[in-house]
Amino acid sequence: MTPQEIERLPYRPCVGVMLVNRDGAVFTGQRIDSEVAAWQMPQGGIDAGESPEEAGLRELWEETGITADKVMIEAETAEWVTYDLPPELAGRIWGGAFRGQKQKWLLMRFRGADDDVKIDTEHPEFSAWRWMTPDALVDNIVPFKREVYARVLAEFGERL
Repeated sequence: MTPQEIERLPYRPCVGVMLVNRDGAVFTGQRIDSEVAAWQMPQGGIDAGESPEEAGLRELWEETGITADKVMIEAETAEWVTYDLPPELAGRIWGGAFRGQKQKWLLMRFRGADDDVKIDTEHPEFSAWRWMTPDALVDNIVPFKREVYARVLAEFGERL
């Protein structure tokens, strides 16, 4: 796709989950489809008729096995946060239908135990997971998502 074609594409509506444990550390998963370090927080598309909160709880369960009764939603980003895919990915991911994502991010407090995390879900997205300190988060994320993560940290930072 040409840069002009990519620019005309819409953003995919998405939700992201910043799951924080009792110690203020953030859940991150290593993408199963990447051979290099590609850690991220749970995220995924918002289905038609679904609120960001509903999508966030569904995505959290689909990617981590954590059920809604193990978390408390504490905050939502005030605005949609957007990012563009790198040009080499824009024509391949999501069938080339989107230029990137517009995301609502939710801050969720984890009330469960580490044993409640089950990344070997029906359609696994992560090959490994860990709790990461907020100050290490941005440096460990794929470069094209770092600005998004920095914005989310800035908005939720005081609550961590």
